[in-house]
Amino acid sequence: MRKMKSTIQRSFSNFFFEYETPRQVLVRNRRVAVVCRIIQLGVLSYIIGWVFMYEKGYQTVDTAISSVFTKMKGVSYTNISEVARIWDVADYVFPEQGDSSFVVMTNYISTVGQKQGTCPELPDGKNKCTSDADCDEGKYKRHMTGKCVTNTSTCEIFSWCPVEDDRRIPDPPILQTAENYTLFIKNSITFRQFNVVRSNLVESVDQNYIGRCLYHPKTDPLCPIFRLGDIVERSGFNFSDIARVGGAIGVLIDWDCDLDLSIRHCKPKYEFYGLYGTGKNDKVEKPSLGYNFRFAKYYVEDNEEKRTLMKVFGVRIGIIVHGRAGKFDIIPTFTAIGSGVGIFGVATVVCDLLLLYLLPKRDFYKSMKFKHTEVQDVEPTLPPSQKEKELPKVTYLSTADR
Repeated sequence: MRKMKSTIQRSFSNFFFEYETPRQVLVRNRRVAVVCRIIQLGVLSYIIGWVFMYEKGYQTVDTAISSVFTKMKGVSYTNISEVARIWDVADYVFPEQGDSSFVVMTNYISTVGQKQGTCPELPDGKNKCTSDADCDEGKYKRHMTGKCVTNTSTCEIFSWCPVEDDRRIPDPPILQTAENYTLFIKNSITFRQFNVVRSNLVESVDQNYIGRCLYHPKTDPLCPIFRLGDIVERSGFNFSDIARVGGAIGVLIDWDCDLDLSIRHCKPKYEFYGLYGTGKNDKVEKPSLGYNFRFAKYYVEDNEEKRTLMKVFGVRIGIIVHGRAGKFDIIPTFTAIGSGVGIFGVATVVCDLLLLYLLPKRDFYKSMKFKHTEVQDVEPTLPPSQKEKELPKVTYLSTADR
């Protein structure tokens, strides 16, 4: 028991008061040394160039909370069947002004004077009938009366009549001049972690500048006023094509702010992307191309409710804000440095593989790197017998004692 206690005390003493250091072997081999230095140089370049300079690993990062306000301006003039009309913002923007996602009408099909009643289905070749038996209720999407109209060979339906005929889309678009409309974007962002609030109306954008500028990526990159035709063209579409059948455009406002510098350097960048639209840049043609929707204008005539049905084709614009800000912080700095120091171990692992498994003198390097100890077996000794105890003891003298 006393021996076990002594062993435990000695083990604790060794653990707390002894220090172990790994054995190092200095290898004079040019090829291995060059490989080691190249790997270390690559790791150092990665840490300094990518982690610290490009990714700014020494900063803490916050994302933005944003709000967007928009306003369209422009007027179009049409003269259809000798009926002149002026189209302003209240006519061609859906929904109301100010949203970050809206539609600008560029083309339409109108069905005037619809009223509820019975009329034949559109003779488009899809809903043919030869007798009343072909017009069973519920067979098609519209509510059918069960009668087949002989002069159109289509079923009679109960609906808003006359039915809409959208088989032929106006070409060129009715509101082709919509490309000259202008869009004003006002964007505000907040970085809560750093208590920073910014607007795309930065220091150099004042009222006089807004009154005369038009966005251009090189000459006027901070102007918040955009021509609709330029937005469509920069997103990769042809305005005439997208105005005819409609499409979708994404406007990205990108904020990438380094708050270690002056706040004046925190400025937005505008990018434009063509989303699901006319399929101009698609190698494989997509189904249901374009963008359209319907709305109706109701009125009463001769004490009877009527409506004008509009099938609208237009450019759907979605404004997306991406905000990121970074500022120096000691914690991510130490984390990045620690990660980099750990990556330096890759050089040691690679060089050890070369030394121990690939070089011709690998056995020699193994013997230098690893120290082996052999445990000798101790033969047990038996106690002396009674005869051995009775034998006289013989003492051997050295030559000096003689």
